[in-house]
Amino acid sequence: MSVVIVGGNECMTRQYMDICKSYGCKAKCYHKMKSGLKNLGTPDLLVLFTDTMSHKMLRTALSETKGCDTIVARSHSSSASALKGILKEHTG
Repeated sequence: MSVVIVGGNECMTRQYMDICKSYGCKAKCYHKMKSGLKNLGTPDLLVLFTDTMSHKMLRTALSETKGCDTIVARSHSSSASALKGILKEHTG
């Protein structure tokens, strides 16, 4: 399963990647909107940490995955336990 994480804390990137790996997922993390989120692709799961992202970043992420068969999970908290809960719910 491929996972794209948008938002979150930049210092937590390594932890996000390790958590996704422990659930058998490949992950990409986008914390800032430098390139406009052009390399998002078509992930199986899109995780949006809404507390640490701008409205423009949210709209861009959703429009990039529009029309794809992507599951969108939103979380106000960008903690490791929030990510674990989302992955547990969607990976079984």
